[in-house]
Amino acid sequence: MSFFKRKPGRSMNASVWARQGMNVTFRAEIMPGKPREERTFRIEKVMTNGRVVLENFLGEHREGAFEPINFLRERAGNDQRS
Repeated sequence: MSFFKRKPGRSMNASVWARQGMNVTFRAEIMPGKPREERTFRIEKVMTNGRVVLENFLGEHREGAFEPINFLRERAGNDQRS
């Protein structure tokens, strides 16, 4: 009995937390002294291991490096501008 074997055909859905084209914001602890706008980047690619590659920013980054995703933040900002 092995807990580490995966069933054939089943893969981890690493893109659950991130999608290509989404904006993500690094946690303030990672980029201290920078405002939110300078810590926000667009996802270029989601890797199979769950890490993301960002546009105009080097390296692969994991979910824990970013602030929790608030899907309503962008929508709320658009409602206030109307």
